[in-house]
Amino acid sequence: MSTISIIGLGNMAHVLGARAVASGHSVQVIGRDAAKAAALADELGDNATAGTLTDPPSGDIVVLAVPYAGAASVVAHYGTALTGKAVVDITNPFDLATFTDLVTPADSSAAQEIARTAAPGVHVVKAFNTLFSGVLAAGEAGGRPLDVFIAGDDAGAKASVASFIESLGLRPLDTGDLKMAHWLEGAGLLILGQASRAKDFSLSIKIVG
Repeated sequence: MSTISIIGLGNMAHVLGARAVASGHSVQVIGRDAAKAAALADELGDNATAGTLTDPPSGDIVVLAVPYAGAASVVAHYGTALTGKAVVDITNPFDLATFTDLVTPADSSAAQEIARTAAPGVHVVKAFNTLFSGVLAAGEAGGRPLDVFIAGDDAGAKASVASFIESLGLRPLDTGDLKMAHWLEGAGLLILGQASRAKDFSLSIKIVG
C-alpha cells in the first residue's frame, strides 16, 4: 500500500482518512491547526501522522480536502513539492450565496483553475466531488459499491487514483481529460439540489448496466 496525504480537516478528510487507513494505506493529515491535525491523526490510528502547511506532503497521492476558495493557494504554496504527484481535487465551486450556480468561468472548472496554479509536473485529478461524506462513509448504495467519477490529463496519475479508489472498495469511472471536471462539478451541483429538496443526503449517482 502507499502513503496518502490529505490536506484538510473537515468531514471528507475524516472519511477518506478512515477508509484509507482501513484499507491498509498510511495517511498523512495536514491542516492549518496543528492540534486539530494531531487529533484527527490520533483518531485514525497508528498508520496516520499529522502535519501543518509547513510540512511537505509525503504521499504520492495528495487529496485537496479544503474548500474551493482556498485550494489553489494551497497548491501554489507547495509549488514544486507536488511535482510528480497526483493531486486529487475533491472540491465543488458552489456559489455559497445561492447554491444554484458555480463560481468558476463558464469554460473552466475548479480542477482546471487549480491546475493553472500548479508547478510543472503536478498532475491534478478530479474525483470524489459527487459524493456526500456520509455516503462515502457507507461505501455503497443499494448494495453496490459507490461510483467515483474521475477526470484528468495524465494517464499515469489517473491510474494511480483509480487504483486508490479501488483499494477503498469503490468503483472508479474515468470520464476523460480534465476539462470534464466542469461537468462533474455541474453534477455535484445537481445532486446537492436534489438532496436539499428531498432533505435526503444519502443520494449518490450510480451507473447501472
